[in-house]
Amino acid sequence: MNKATILLVDDDQDMREALAEGLELAGFTVVALDRPEKALDYISYEFDGVLVSDIRMPKMDGFELMRAAFEIDAALPVVLMTGHGDVPLAVEAMRKGAYDFQEKPFSINNLSAIVKRALEKRRLTLENRVLREELGDHSGLEQRLVGKSPAIEHLRDMIRTLADTDADVLILGETGAGKEVVARALHDEGMRKDKPFVALNCGALPAEIIESELFGHERGAFTGASNQRIGKLEHAHGGTVFLDEIESMPLELQVKLLRVIENRSIERLGSNRAIELDLRFIAATKDDLSAMSDQGLFRKDLYYRLNVITLSLPPLRERREDIPLLFLHLARSARARYRRDLPEVTAQFMQELMQKEWPGNVRELRNVADRFVLGLEGALKPGEKGEGQQSSAMPCSKPLAEQIADYERHLIVQSLQQNEGKLKPTYEALQLSRKSLYEKMKKYGLSVDKEESSVEISP
Repeated sequence: MNKATILLVDDDQDMREALAEGLELAGFTVVALDRPEKALDYISYEFDGVLVSDIRMPKMDGFELMRAAFEIDAALPVVLMTGHGDVPLAVEAMRKGAYDFQEKPFSINNLSAIVKRALEKRRLTLENRVLREELGDHSGLEQRLVGKSPAIEHLRDMIRTLADTDADVLILGETGAGKEVVARALHDEGMRKDKPFVALNCGALPAEIIESELFGHERGAFTGASNQRIGKLEHAHGGTVFLDEIESMPLELQVKLLRVIENRSIERLGSNRAIELDLRFIAATKDDLSAMSDQGLFRKDLYYRLNVITLSLPPLRERREDIPLLFLHLARSARARYRRDLPEVTAQFMQELMQKEWPGNVRELRNVADRFVLGLEGALKPGEKGEGQQSSAMPCSKPLAEQIADYERHLIVQSLQQNEGKLKPTYEALQLSRKSLYEKMKKYGLSVDKEESSVEISP
């Protein structure tokens, strides 16, 4: 089954048919069964749906059916329908894992609301299972660096190899490619993980205070230095210093940084006492430091000192096979942050993502995932130009049969809205039988919310 499905089990034919019709009119796909054992043929670990069952049935009752279903998948939502005398039994069933129960008689709207919540719970369960399988081991590295491309797998292997060493590392990568993510992974996967990780953006610190930020100062070292201050390098003792945008560091400070890397010691401003430090340095750049050093824009000796071990991050456009998995991972993270439902990711939308150039790399993809979860569909619509990509939308026309179907659907929606969702005046106005209207609504994914007197259109 490709669609979320309600397995409805009741040996009472009239009740079963009435409930099935009501749920289908509410927009659900229903498989109505008269015997409990038949439901077990549909249930599997991958089953996308909910089990709704009466309790009082011959041979196998709803309680026994629930237990049998849980043996297949303990996370399956089960909704039990009870008579008045069965309420204590249903309460006991909920203690043993039932999702909810409805006491007869009940309205179809109440049952629909429960089923809708249960289906959402099931969807999240299945999504999380798929995500865990796709992400591989649970050490955290696959969740930091998501993907299955050879380039990203090689990068993860390199991180595992280097994490427990003290070797300094230079990370090369375009804007937004995840240089700090790699630096933190090197720290967190290694023996320094319980010590500080200090990240410094060399391009964001004002030149006049960067030396004080790195090395600290003694009281009275300069005007305004009223107290002693511990610098970032000293604070990171025992841990890792991440120097992002190292190409932006002033040349005169590069000399002092080179001395620190070579000697693993510093002197605070205003002091002549050397302070020994246990540090690992990780630097990152988006520029070609070799070319910059040839032009006199970066010190050659510092470049050679940093370039002992280099990790190159592949841009997103060179690992397009990772985009679907990475987007879903980012979208699920956004869903948790914003507490929103995850919209359906269509094949057309994913194709748009795959075709983009992504000059902003993973950071740009994360922004799209955020906008997608927030319902801002302007994030990337078919035919729109993405960042760094020219629009290549082509005009298209639907076949005549599809155009006729679209028009028929439009007329039904319009009539339902005019009649406030009431079916009788709708099928009379359209000169249809009730059965024909019901079948067409099912065909076009239409449902009626009787409480709100509105027409809901399924995606």
